[in-house]
Amino acid sequence: MTGGVVMHDIRIGVVEDDPAACQRVLDYLNQYRSETGTEFTISVFDDGEQIVEKYTPIYDILFLDIEMQHMDGMAAARRIRERDDSVVIVFITAAPQYAINGYEVQALSYLLKPVPYFAFRQELKRSIDMVHRRGSESLLIEASGRQMRVELADVLYIESIRHTIIVHTLSGKLSVSGTLKDFEERLAEQDFFRSNSCYLVNLRHVVGVEGQDCVMSNGEALRVSRPRKKAFLTTLANYMGAAGPTSRASTQTAASNKGAAAGSSENED
Repeated sequence: MTGGVVMHDIRIGVVEDDPAACQRVLDYLNQYRSETGTEFTISVFDDGEQIVEKYTPIYDILFLDIEMQHMDGMAAARRIRERDDSVVIVFITAAPQYAINGYEVQALSYLLKPVPYFAFRQELKRSIDMVHRRGSESLLIEASGRQMRVELADVLYIESIRHTIIVHTLSGKLSVSGTLKDFEERLAEQDFFRSNSCYLVNLRHVVGVEGQDCVMSNGEALRVSRPRKKAFLTTLANYMGAAGPTSRASTQTAASNKGAAAGSSENED
């Protein structure tokens, strides 16, 4: 199981049908690695069809040649965007007119062949910076035999049932193996709180507290254990204060419910 905030070697896909051009990109990546200490995991594809065929959203950056024999880079990028809206795409082309439609697939930029190292280095650094910004907001998990990236904002809570972890999201449930403790450690700085032995709650989706339960934005009520309730209320209050009054439409409701529950918790604990 792979879980937790995306912190790993930068995963790069190079899609290029010209062996010499492909080798130049690989050499540049190795040079950047030597200069900065940044570690890469690199996959090479010689055609757009090859990467699209079994694409899973595990890549951080894609360097895509535009002109290829079977499926060009623009067509491949459109197919990739149907499954992955986070990967950073940089086109490499000998004809800049082909890259003008890069906005359609939210491409970061394009590099003109023959690519000089300075330009490549600048775009690679910009891409890595973007990956780091996005990485703090996503979760890489393995579900149903494939890896996928889930935005933390879409995660309601994570539940432990026996030896299975259920990630509850706004669009459904994902079942993965692992432990809740592992997710708790990996999400320690991401506004998640362990409310009891079964639940790791995303505070941004807590809209109220009723008795021993926290009420989620989807209407579910999740139990907060008595020993954890005081810490939960304190953490929730700190989160709401840091998030500001416009972070959720229901913040004021959550605050009033929390205050009422705080009084009762002193009697319960």
